[in-house]
Amino acid sequence: MPIPVETFFLSPDAEGTLQNQIQQLVAEAILSGRFQPGEKLPSSRKLATHLGVSRITVTLAYTELVADEYLVSLGRSGFYISDRAPQSPRFPVTQRVDTVDWSRAIGQKFSGGVNLKKPHNWRKYPYPFIYGQTDETLFDRSNWRLCALQALSSREFHALTKDYNDKDDPKLVEFILRHTLPRRGIVAEPDEVLVTMGAQNALWLTTNVLLNQRRTAVLENPCYPSLLDILKQSRCHIRAIDVDKDGLPPDHLPADLDVLFTTPSHQCPTTATMPMARRRALLDKASTDDFLIVEDDYEFEMSFLKSPSPALKSLDRDGRVIYIGSFSKSLFPGLRLGYLVGSKPFIREARALRSTVLRHPPGHIQRTAAYFLSLGHYDALIRRMGEALHERRAIMADAIQREGLEVAGQGAFGGSSFWMRAPEGMDTEIIAEQAKEKGVLIEAGRPFFISEDAPKNYYRLAYSSVPTKKISDGISILADTIQRSRR
Repeated sequence: MPIPVETFFLSPDAEGTLQNQIQQLVAEAILSGRFQPGEKLPSSRKLATHLGVSRITVTLAYTELVADEYLVSLGRSGFYISDRAPQSPRFPVTQRVDTVDWSRAIGQKFSGGVNLKKPHNWRKYPYPFIYGQTDETLFDRSNWRLCALQALSSREFHALTKDYNDKDDPKLVEFILRHTLPRRGIVAEPDEVLVTMGAQNALWLTTNVLLNQRRTAVLENPCYPSLLDILKQSRCHIRAIDVDKDGLPPDHLPADLDVLFTTPSHQCPTTATMPMARRRALLDKASTDDFLIVEDDYEFEMSFLKSPSPALKSLDRDGRVIYIGSFSKSLFPGLRLGYLVGSKPFIREARALRSTVLRHPPGHIQRTAAYFLSLGHYDALIRRMGEALHERRAIMADAIQREGLEVAGQGAFGGSSFWMRAPEGMDTEIIAEQAKEKGVLIEAGRPFFISEDAPKNYYRLAYSSVPTKKISDGISILADTIQRSRR
């Protein structure tokens, strides 16, 4: 008798194609021991009817499982669990009572840091004004898939399977050197570039190479929350400098400074752009006071209102600026691919640290990205995203003005968000929860500030992942929520 079709069900939260989901159902049942060698599977017709999918979908899933030796096809008799199917070893279950005092056993705590609340199921909300998420209608999935297949080809097998040790994919590094950095006015050599697992990994590497308990780091207030967590873990001395409409003011920097972290192109989260005169003043002060600058140049590709200003690194003549770039914002956050640019001694140490932690980012991801970039797909994507964000920004600006909401910062060069201010006395974390119940997602501003008495009435509205036609309605709902909270 075949295995009953009632044994099979598709989870509504499952990811991947229907074919992949069916393959996973069968493979997991075999690996867990629920399906035994020699047992017969339901016919493709019966299973397709039961699951509500096409028969060809089930047939293709079965065929793939045959290729992986999970199943065998016995002519007209049907599909059976193969005698060669992988089996997970079974061990007796040990009853455990945890008696460890983990409050004493843990030598250093990393939990409890600042967390920007973003629901994992944000796509299910009609008005997701949250930052840094991908709009699948804009991303070039077909060409990314082709580049991934090209990176999987037999010709690229060495690049796919190779242990680079502490090195990076030469094709990706070459593109960064020849195309990405020159657009920011930066000239570098291969041993002055290090590929990272995104900008956050770059910040972590930089912090651990440059800072210790005796050194002082300065960061902007408000700032990227995870940077503060990273700096706290290094146990360095931390100083925060309030930003203004032009970003970080150099004349407010303290004298006892070792490393400055700044976002001059699009200040996070206010979106302010540092003027050229202030950039030069900052570099002069760094030279005079002998400190290093870490430049997080996120979102420079999103300068669709004006041409982007030269990177701080491009104006650096002393080798004091360490530059951080990322493809995760412009492609998709799950990519986790960024890069560090700095003087050779610094990159050498950062490379050694990376090697001890993760050796190198996965070769297949690096090669896929290299093809996507070098074949021109990336530039086409950036142009398409710029046009879409420009339109969304204009619609959101009109809706914000119409609803009487207050903009605290909107970035003169573009970007993908507005930094907003609610009326005094309001707590945007409460507003965020109230708006969420109505399908509107926003980011409360409190986590971006460093001091304990930070203002609670700021929030961020992003327009990268909300459909154009829903922006006005979403802003209207948010404005109504804020208005009701004032009563």
